Amino acid sequence: MNMDDFRFTEEHEWVYMEDGVAVMGISDYACEELGDIVFVELPEVGDAVQQKDAIGTIEAVKTVADLFSPVSGEVVEVNGDIVDDPGLIKESPFEEGWFLKIKAEDGSELDDMLDFKQYKEFIGK
Repeated sequence: MNMDDFRFTEEHEWVYMEDGVAVMGISDYACEELGDIVFVELPEVGDAVQQKDAIGTIEAVKTVADLFSPVSGEVVEVNGDIVDDPGLIKESPFEEGWFLKIKAEDGSELDDMLDFKQYKEFIGK
């Protein structure tokens, strides 16, 4: 995976487009900040989501964080593997630890997000 294909939100979600479908997850930085992730609540396939709306939660040993939709559209796939084994998120945040696939209404929503270099600057790395 080429990190230049990813876009990031200030809430530490990542997204990349694959044939009009936004694949999303959380960054390795977010994983480190959260600590051990013990539970994930995600929307259902078929749910309509709006950009920046809270669509689920990530529960870690030390906190619970909201998950925000990076794009508007319809949830077309949910990664059941991370529901069964939330540890996958921290083990492989950009590959096996993805959260959702959303059929995007408007791919230009990614234009306002941070690219990888901007995200690294945002988190101070």
